[in-house]
Order: sequence, then structure tokens, then C-alpha cells
Amino acid sequence: MEAYLFVHFKEKKTPDGEQVYFALSTDGFHWEAVKGGEPILESGLGEKGVRDHTIVRTGDGRFVILATDLSLANCFHTKYQSSWENITKEGSKSLSLWESADLVNWSEQRLIQLGDDDFGCLWAPDVIYDPNEGDYVLHWSSSHASNDYGPKAIYYSRTPDFKTFSEPALLCRKEDSGIIDSAIYEENGIFYRFLKSEANPATIILEKGDTLAGGGYTRIPAFDEEMAKLQQGVYEAPTAFRLPDGKWCLMLDFYGVEGEGQGYVPFVADSLASGRFVRSDESFSFPYGFKHGTVLQITKEEYTRIKEAFGS
Repeated sequence: MEAYLFVHFKEKKTPDGEQVYFALSTDGFHWEAVKGGEPILESGLGEKGVRDHTIVRTGDGRFVILATDLSLANCFHTKYQSSWENITKEGSKSLSLWESADLVNWSEQRLIQLGDDDFGCLWAPDVIYDPNEGDYVLHWSSSHASNDYGPKAIYYSRTPDFKTFSEPALLCRKEDSGIIDSAIYEENGIFYRFLKSEANPATIILEKGDTLAGGGYTRIPAFDEEMAKLQQGVYEAPTAFRLPDGKWCLMLDFYGVEGEGQGYVPFVADSLASGRFVRSDESFSFPYGFKHGTVLQITKEEYTRIKEAFGS
């Protein structure tokens, strides 16, 4: 792979922010907006807004974008009566999905309703391929009737093709707080799971385990040490990718201020196993504050195709 695609949304008070945006980079450090910073895809279903995007390259050469069907601009003060508690119990029941063979021409939007009435919300989908099972694990954050819609946990469903999905199952829960925004990666046969812990500590945590959907995960102390250096309770939406030199970049979405100043902050580590992610703002440049998204490695040909189709 020779370039990177960032699929994300923008934190704005208007509905145009909660759509699908692209950004590109040839090195993972310096990013440019695609289509002049205008949306690539717009939601016309559900709440007509999408957040918390992820993108995956499938084994048969397709690309799939998934996102939370949620629009604060359209619904926060009306449908949800200005209450986050109402959102966690009554909102975001579906995930939005688009497919493409070339990253330029996209299918019609589909809504996928994975949860039953026991799920209060489905937030922040992400996807990882399971080499042991030969399918994809789609995981997300939910409140649930099993604990009276209290602290959220991570649930998952398996799919071979993003058309059929297994019944949702619990992936992981944290005993002393809710967890959201799961992002899972594999390195040397070990799985690493980034999570936003809502308390104890109120920051990002990193766990490792031998199986994708099994138990036995343990925290990585070096990562906790680095996160303890940050202001607590103001980072979320971890997403990670490998840089050209083999190091890992972790992006954390900073939401600690209103408006200008929000967006992703980069951290770099030699490996996931080390857990020693060091803040590296001075090495990166962004055209604006990207919000909750995912970085996909792409080829130079795909990079050029996107630029020619949409402009920069």
C-alpha cells in the first residue's frame, strides 16, 4: 500500500457535518481534504445523518463504509428532547452501509438493524477480518436492557458478505464503567483492542488477547502510563494504522472544546505490543478537525482515482 484514505465526519451544528467525508495522504502524516472538504456521500435514510464512520476492504475487492445512523443536528432537540439519556435508550437503532468496487462509485445507502428491542442504541461500528473463521467481525457500542440501559458494552456480529449477519453477542464489558468506540487490530498473531473507558480511567485503554472474540484480554500498562499524561475525559474514537516505516499511528478524537480545536490528535508507537504511544502533533498536519472516522491503506492508483474523481 502506498497511500491512505481517512473516512470521517465533521462536528458541526448543521446536518451537512454529519455526512461522509474523505481525506487523503501519501505518507500518513500530511492530510488533504477531498472534494474541497464537501461530503462524498450523504445520508437520505433514517435520521439523515451519519457519524462514527468505518471503512473496510473485503477479500473480494469491495469496499464497505458503515456508520451510526444518528443526526444530532436533525434530532437532538426534537426527537430526543435534548437528552443524551434518551439517545442511549431510544436512538441509533440501525447502521448505515454503502458499498463500492472502486472507492468512487458507491451503492445506494442501506440500513442494517442488528439489535432487537433490548438494545438502546448501536454506536460506532468497526470491522476486523477474522482469519480463523474466514469472516468479518462487526463490533459496536450499545446500552442494553440486561443492565437496565446502564454502562455500555461492546457487542458484535459476524458476517461473510455484509448482507447476512449473525445474532448480536456480547464481546466485552468493563466491570467499573461503560466502554464505547472499540477498535481492534492484529499484530504478530495477537489481537489489540482500543476502547474508550467512560470512567476509571476516563480515557482510552488498550487490551491484548489471543483470540478475536474470546476472553482473557489484559491491559497494557505502558499505554495506561501514556494516557495518564493527558487531560482525562476529552478523548474518544481511537483509530490506528501502520505508517510506511512500520510504526503504528493512533488517532484519538479530542472533543474537549467547542468548535475550533476539536478533532484528531496523533500518537506514534514502534508497535502495538509496546503500547508506548507518544503524542506527535508536530509531525502531522490536517486541513481541519476530522471527527470520528477510520484510516484505510490504499494503493497509489486508488489515491489517484479518488483525486481525479472528486478533486482536492
